[in-house]
Amino acid sequence: MFSAAAGAGHEQVVFCHDRETGLRAIIAIYSTALGPALGGTRFYPYASEDAALADVLNLSRGMAYKNALAGLDFGGGKAVIWGDPDRDKTESLLRAYGRFISSLGGRYITACDVGTYVQDMDVVARETRFVTGRSPEHGGAGDSSILTAYGVFQGMRASAQQVWGSPTLRGRRVGIAGVGKVGRHLVEHLLDDGATIVVCDPNVAAIGRLRATHADVEVARDVTELIGAGIDVYAPCALGGALDDDTVDALSAAVVCGAANNQLAHPGIEKLLADRGVLYAPDYVVNSGGVIQVADEIEGFSFDRAKAKATQIFDTTLRIYDVAATESMSPATAADRVAERRMAEVGRLRAILLPRS
Repeated sequence: MFSAAAGAGHEQVVFCHDRETGLRAIIAIYSTALGPALGGTRFYPYASEDAALADVLNLSRGMAYKNALAGLDFGGGKAVIWGDPDRDKTESLLRAYGRFISSLGGRYITACDVGTYVQDMDVVARETRFVTGRSPEHGGAGDSSILTAYGVFQGMRASAQQVWGSPTLRGRRVGIAGVGKVGRHLVEHLLDDGATIVVCDPNVAAIGRLRATHADVEVARDVTELIGAGIDVYAPCALGGALDDDTVDALSAAVVCGAANNQLAHPGIEKLLADRGVLYAPDYVVNSGGVIQVADEIEGFSFDRAKAKATQIFDTTLRIYDVAATESMSPATAADRVAERRMAEVGRLRAILLPRS
């Protein structure tokens, strides 16, 4: 079954269902103003279809803004597969999903996200060419979490510059919630920079892997204990909604800068953070290193080129803080404004007709 509907502000929302493989997926295209929509595929056991739809709508909008601020010539899209990746993921399901992607004619290009990996993208690519984030064995860039973490670190350095006057986390105490693919790499950058680290993660195995190489990293029982552990920086690196009223009320950190998408649980949280004197680094600004990597793969991957572009996240973050101060708004609002301006200004160029070649 294949059907399409419009989400609020979205160009296209497609529901994909293949009964034989058990595939239930939603592809949301928020904007193609800057180019084809680029965004990952999240494989997750949502409580309901409504929950899956809400997530993909939020994530796809975030990708449009993320790609715009990263300076990429791609629009924003996202996909979710509703199911348990450990139980439901099969070759046939992923290939069926690839067929649905192809049916959109290149309007959406997918990559990895929570619950999907480079090996999965290799399988999806057997049915569609509109896929990136593939394994090096198949000409891809490999694990995008490497540059995602690097970009978050650059955003954190910029935040340190803004708050403490120096672009380093040396001597600072950083709390990281979630030490999976991205969080683990972020720990490495911070330790190299001289920070002290405290982490939490409900996944005991993830904590074990981290402690096997970094026994001096402290472990908190949960997020509540983490944010109360006298940290200078809070880095949400798991799923969205990490910053709600209760969390912000208990937060003592001066900076929030992490890899998770959609960290603000609801509108108004950014004002609560500002009222408490907490500097918030907009998530889609600082976590864009991964999409920078997979976008580079589309034109023939160069790690050095992609890393150089991800390094610019430092300057972009400072630019957002400058706009926020100049225009008397929160960094979250400033980031939205800057992204919207680029989508409008560059998107307008599509109205200029070119001669047929």
